[in-house]
Amino acid sequence: MGVTKPVVVLFDIDETLVHTGGSGARSWTAAFEKLYGLPADIGEHSSAGETDPQVARETFRGVLGREPSQDELDKLYAQYLLHLADDILISEQYRVLPGAEQVLVRLGEAGVMLGLVSGAMEGAARTKLVPGNLNRFFIFGGYGSDSPDRAELTRMAIDKAARMHDQLTPAQVYVVGDTPHDMEAAIAAGAVPVGVASGHYSTDELTTAGGTYVLESLEATFPGL
Repeated sequence: MGVTKPVVVLFDIDETLVHTGGSGARSWTAAFEKLYGLPADIGEHSSAGETDPQVARETFRGVLGREPSQDELDKLYAQYLLHLADDILISEQYRVLPGAEQVLVRLGEAGVMLGLVSGAMEGAARTKLVPGNLNRFFIFGGYGSDSPDRAELTRMAIDKAARMHDQLTPAQVYVVGDTPHDMEAAIAAGAVPVGVASGHYSTDELTTAGGTYVLESLEATFPGL
């Protein structure tokens, strides 16, 4: 029996669609440096697949040794976005990952509605797609600015899709990502998790995390197409 074509596909961004060449990490570092004069390495305090609010809060705790106020977080977000918008355009190692643009074109031609589901804040998520000209494929999304919880923001993205597509059920939605966080969030939201081993995790790790379908890269045949 063949795989049913999805009605909606939600894509993660970092290491699923694009590699930013460290632009995000550099921009967090720059934000902490500007506001506090302190070095901050997000890799020491957070893990791949966490949302921007989680990254900011955990890095703040690690660097300053206390909880941030909301005002402090808001200022960090603003400085991060300002730096990211400049850095992403000159990031030497930025690249669209193999097969990404091609699969987006094919899904669109097949009548599949495309959205984003990213732990990045909406402004950061859209900024990361600018150099690769990928924003044009996505109608809507769920972001770290919608919720710091990955499962909740995935559910919110599905709710947005349901407003545009009558009688949509979560089981008709595929969630594509490169981390176990992506797989777990898709499962929690009732969607179909599709793992892509284009980031820091292997196909085995993504399968163990619950991936219904796991691809080596987006160059592989996409399930349902």
